[in-house]
Amino acid sequence: MASTKTKSQGKVDVIPHGSQPFLQSVNYYFDKAAAISHHPKGLIDQIKVCNSVYYMQFPVRIKGDIKVVKAWRAEHSHHKLPCKGGIRYAESVDQGEVEALAALMTYKCAVVDVPFGGGKGGIRINPKSYSVEELERITRRYTVELIKKSFIGPSVDVPAPDYGTGSREMAWIADTYQAFEKDDINALACVTGKPVGQGGVRGRTAATGRGLYFAVREAVMDTSLMKKLKLNTGFDDKRVIVQGFGNVGYHAAKFLQEGGTTIIGIIEWDGAVFNPKGIDVEELNSHRNRTGSITKFPGAKTIKDGNSVLEYECEILVPAALESQIFQGNAKRIKAKIISEGANGPITSVAEEILLKKGVLIMPDMFVNAGGVVVSYFEWLKNISHVRFGRMDKRFEEGTNTRLINMVEGLTGKSLTTSERVFIGRGADEEDIVNSGLEDTMISAYHSIMQTYASNKKIQDMRTAAFINSVDKIAQSYLSLGIFP
Repeated sequence: MASTKTKSQGKVDVIPHGSQPFLQSVNYYFDKAAAISHHPKGLIDQIKVCNSVYYMQFPVRIKGDIKVVKAWRAEHSHHKLPCKGGIRYAESVDQGEVEALAALMTYKCAVVDVPFGGGKGGIRINPKSYSVEELERITRRYTVELIKKSFIGPSVDVPAPDYGTGSREMAWIADTYQAFEKDDINALACVTGKPVGQGGVRGRTAATGRGLYFAVREAVMDTSLMKKLKLNTGFDDKRVIVQGFGNVGYHAAKFLQEGGTTIIGIIEWDGAVFNPKGIDVEELNSHRNRTGSITKFPGAKTIKDGNSVLEYECEILVPAALESQIFQGNAKRIKAKIISEGANGPITSVAEEILLKKGVLIMPDMFVNAGGVVVSYFEWLKNISHVRFGRMDKRFEEGTNTRLINMVEGLTGKSLTTSERVFIGRGADEEDIVNSGLEDTMISAYHSIMQTYASNKKIQDMRTAAFINSVDKIAQSYLSLGIFP
């Protein structure tokens, strides 16, 4: 399908998603925020530009033939090292897309105070067209190419999973890097998103969806914000539609439902399911695992034109699929009061202007889906410290808590039940610490963004406030380095 592009005063619209307009869209948001900042033009130009891009073509033997594979790795900013960003396997991958995603990672890391520069990688393949053995061959060869040019390493550039990749591919990357850099004691920190048994961290799989939940929870508990949107405070009366039922969409829907919302619609590539009374997320996931699709779920009506459900009435819309899913053609029909971007760039800049004029709160991707990179940072810390979180102090905490319980029981003359003693007395394990750190990070970032939002009348939306926060932090890093006297 050909893309239809619309340009208006620097804004970009594309149907369906496309990489170069996506990059233009990211830069449009950056320019919008930079115009409000007070930093020198040269410094702004340095923050905006992509520092390094490595484009490679390498041969891989596939089914007895030689296939030349195209791939990229972009390092957008070196204001802090290492660079950080996922690796995407998709036929749509090109340099524009990789640069756009790398730029978003720079701004995302800054807004949640993760000390990394932004990076991104991609291989132009459809992973469904290859066997596991062939994917391993492609992944390992890609890793070797990155090693040759110093585009991977614990202190240089640390990839992670993205669309089309997962913990399996990250384990292959780590093993390949260790084989070449056998004297690097921190070699496992060359990549994050690994299986727990290979140096991964507990809580990473659910991190992006959980972080989205924390972000939305802060918004709906913000009384003044809800009053402005003419909504009640809290989750109880909030209807939610989620586009995408992959890792991010599934976990976002799960935690939002557990928080008290009603999930009325789930959209996937082959259709959508809808029930105004609510969909049980875990039952839908079980159905998908059994049948390979969310469609024909007994607990909801199947909608063949899945993306039409984006336009259904709800309080919260979570686009957690691909970029540019809300564009000029459907923006006017969106009825949600809050859009929380689980995917990267799901709203085009033209569509955003339409939605803002309607009074929609857009919670930007660079903040909302930052949970993945936050917990990736924790995994990286675990790998370079060579100790599991909680290992040093869990039992000490349990002992302290038990003594406090005994003291309270002695003073009050009342005893807790066995289950109450276990619950109160337990020490924090790795997943508890990771989730706690993620929650604190998302809460702090939300309030920092909203403080910026409220402090300047020129700032008309949450995305611009988030970009200003990022630009200010990155600018300060460069100034502190002495690059810009």
